[in-house]
Amino acid sequence: MLIKRPKGWEIPEAQATPESVYLNRRHFMGGLATAGAALLAGCGPAEDARAQGDGASISTGLTGGAEAESLYPVPRNETFVLDREITREDLATTYNNFYEFGSHKRIWRNAQNLPLTPWDVTIDGMVEQERTISFYDLVRQMPLEERLYRHRCVEAWAMAVPWSGFPLKALIDWARPLSSATYVRMETFMNRQVASGQRAPGYPWPYVEGLTMAEAVNDLAFIATGIYGRAMPAQNGAPLRLAVPWKYGFKSIKSIVRFTFTDERPLTFWENVGPREYGFWANVNPEVPHRRWSQATEELFGVEARVPTQLFNGYGEYVAHLYDGVTGEDLWH
Repeated sequence: MLIKRPKGWEIPEAQATPESVYLNRRHFMGGLATAGAALLAGCGPAEDARAQGDGASISTGLTGGAEAESLYPVPRNETFVLDREITREDLATTYNNFYEFGSHKRIWRNAQNLPLTPWDVTIDGMVEQERTISFYDLVRQMPLEERLYRHRCVEAWAMAVPWSGFPLKALIDWARPLSSATYVRMETFMNRQVASGQRAPGYPWPYVEGLTMAEAVNDLAFIATGIYGRAMPAQNGAPLRLAVPWKYGFKSIKSIVRFTFTDERPLTFWENVGPREYGFWANVNPEVPHRRWSQATEELFGVEARVPTQLFNGYGEYVAHLYDGVTGEDLWH
């Protein structure tokens, strides 16, 4: 008899939130607690969620919206279920951090100005053949699926999100990096005409993130192209973004235009801006506080509840082995 041992994030299918529930758009709930003021890195506190308004009229931000929407919905991968309710769509799509469009949490309107068609993706560095491919030509070669993931902010709040997309490993297999490549460096767009934040001094644009190759080919590493069963809105990182749920949210780079395979560890955006607070690894750990606040608990965004933070955001069974034997640096910052 086959006995299946549940993963750390799994619950019985009967307890999973039905699709009809998480697609229902309602008005925002009040009374969300703040997580404190700070320089924000990839996500931020919940203090302004009530002011965002109803998300019912939110655009996908795609000028070629019909082509994008034709890709969805996609089948759900039932391996990835949750122990918490999925965050309401109107919250998750209007309370966003995207420094290219400003440092506040109401950038979703500004982000609609980003032109997303055409959108080219470059593969370069230590690969068999460098190439540039359109987003649509790339995504149609990938195995699209939906996954339910936790999303944990470095500022101690959390969401639960239904991402559509494909495993990062599928892109890596397609890109054919050389065996000597040990990192993948990811870079977002540069367009100062529409992204006012990129005109602000003091930031090392474009936004850069990176993973080790071992992290990048892990089963959990995911390239998201959609959310809530539809194309990704611009403010959430359209047309493609990274989702690495065992790491703090600032690692999940948005609106990617380049994947570079290299044998040198990338200097990432927030590591460059604040190396004492936001390092390369950014693994979730409740026992290692941020320099200005505790990481021991997290606020479930939109639910008015605090729960204990879990090591690796609850995904340790899949990723803890990636860091065996890594010494001489802080794996959490």
